[in-house]
Parts: sequence; C-alpha cells; structure tokens
Amino acid sequence: MTPLRNGFTTGSCAAACALASCLWRQTGEMPDRVTLVLPDARYVPAVHALSPYRCAVFKDAGDDPDITDGCEVWAEVVPCDTDGPIRFHAGEGVGTVTRPGLKLPPGEAAINPVPREMIEKAVRSVFGSCATDVTVGITGGAELARRTFNPRLGIEGGLSILGTTGIVHPMSESAMIETVRLEMQMHRAGGAGSLGLVFGSQGEQALRHLRPDLPCVQMSNFVGAALDTAESLGISRVLLAGQPGKLVKVASGCMQTHSQYGDGRRETLTAHLALMGAPLSLLNQVMEAVTLDGLIPVIAEAGYSSVWSRLCEAASRYARARTHERVRVDTLMLDNAGSVLGGFHDP
Repeated sequence: MTPLRNGFTTGSCAAACALASCLWRQTGEMPDRVTLVLPDARYVPAVHALSPYRCAVFKDAGDDPDITDGCEVWAEVVPCDTDGPIRFHAGEGVGTVTRPGLKLPPGEAAINPVPREMIEKAVRSVFGSCATDVTVGITGGAELARRTFNPRLGIEGGLSILGTTGIVHPMSESAMIETVRLEMQMHRAGGAGSLGLVFGSQGEQALRHLRPDLPCVQMSNFVGAALDTAESLGISRVLLAGQPGKLVKVASGCMQTHSQYGDGRRETLTAHLALMGAPLSLLNQVMEAVTLDGLIPVIAEAGYSSVWSRLCEAASRYARARTHERVRVDTLMLDNAGSVLGGFHDP
C-alpha cells in the first residue's frame, strides 16, 4: 500500500508568507520561493503576490482531507521604526476570538500560539527586534469557517491558523479530539460544572430541547477522549445523550464508537434482553436486525422497552469507570425524533 503523503499546516503557510513579505520589503524583489525549516522537514512553497508586500501560497495538506487543502493563505508584514513586539491581525478569512477558554484571549486574531512562534521567528530573521504588524488571511476563509467548529468555539469571521509541528499527518484524529477538548474547556472557563455530550447535530438539537439549561458539546465518536477531558477539567457531571446505534456501544464498554473499531451492538442488546427474560424469538429478531432503530417498536410491542434504561445504566457505569469515578455520568437514550427511550441518573 502506498504511504499517505504528509502536508503542511496553515501555520506553516502563514509563516512562509510572512517570510516572503519581509524579504520583499528588505530586497525590493518578491521571492518566487522561500525555505521554512520545520522540526522534521523543510517547507519550500511557491509564492505569489496579491498586492505590494502581500504574499500568498496555496496550502498543500498532503493526503489529509483537510477543509483548507488548496486554500490561498496570505500574509503581509509592516515593520515599524522602533523596536518592539510583533502584533498579529486577522485579515479576510481569519477569525477573531470572541469567548474565553481558548488558547488566546477574546479580541485576538485566531492565530494559535505555535503558528505565532513560527511567524515571529520568520519575521525576526529579517527585521531583528523591530516592532512589526503581521496580518494573516485566507481567501474564502469566512465561507469555509461555517463548515467548521469555529462558530461553536466563539471564533467569528473566519478560520483559525493552526499547527503544532508545521506538518499535517493524514487522517489524524488528534485535531478532532483537540477541537472537542477546546469546546469543553471553553464551557468550563465560563463556569459550567456540568456538560451534555452528544455524538452529532441531531443529538445536540434533541438535548437542547430537553435540557436547554445544559451546555452541549458534540464529541463525535470520541467518547473516551471526551470523558478524559471532563475528568481533567474538573467537571463534576456529564450527560451522555444519543441514539441506540452509538450508546449501546458505550453500554458494552466501547469508548470509540466509529464502526472501524468494532460493533457488537446487537450482541449487547441481545444479552440485556436475555437477562430480562425475553423470549428466544425476540432475541433472534434482534440478532438478525439491520439497524437498532428498527427494533424500537418491536421491543416496545414485546413489552421490553425498559431495556433502554438498563443499557443507559450500563453505559453510565462504564463511562464513570473511565473517569476513575471522579465524574458522575447520566445517560439518555433517544430515538430519531429526539424522544426519550430510557435514561439513567447517576446518584
């Protein structure tokens, strides 16, 4: 199998553009390429001009399905006559932080700390201790941001400039987990002691209707990582809410619910029904089912709807164990319409 190709982060792109802008001002000529030395690679992108001293590159994310792959990232550096700090500004397509709890305070351009360090190193290599203003933008970034978690995180007006090593490693789950962690951290910084954790937008919509008082975070399939974060942030109670297809996996002890990690939903449901004394005919019907949602009316008609609450209790027990008994975990099982099938309240 051909290895997946690494790419470069928006942070690397922004730093390369800042370096090109600095060299253009210093030499009077715009460089066609610049070389950025990263911890494990060299980044030598082709550079083009958008306007005087505003330099741009097209991001290459390698084989990672990054939303910003192919985007035009640009930067413009304006030096001052005196020594001083580097000030960062959000250009078109780069967001501004509006809520506390992230790595940057409200009002700052959404350029994360490591990209700032990369940009500062590039600028200082040309202008030394001179005070400078650095503006970073992403063409079309405002529109793309609507398809990301940025609006949920309180980052308005565009995308974030991200990166830790400057390299994009394809198919990495770390970025998604970090997004979940950041949103939970933001709610905690705002004073939340309890959080709702859901798998996606449908669960969030249902939980916001059922518990409008409870801050809600979409954790995707990363149940274990979300629970680990809840424990580390000192969150006292979480509410897991979702449909049987996901929560039944948690009831079996699964902390990563993506299908590539396994299934066992029918087996788990069958085991709980068997312990309740369900007839063999129902157990066979469950084992032959294509989806668990289709079993909801079947189980109700057979008189075993309390199995959903039983599964919720099992999910809470496994989830609480994941947090070393430090977080109380309530669970709600929901159907496709957002109605409650069952639940468990951790005493």
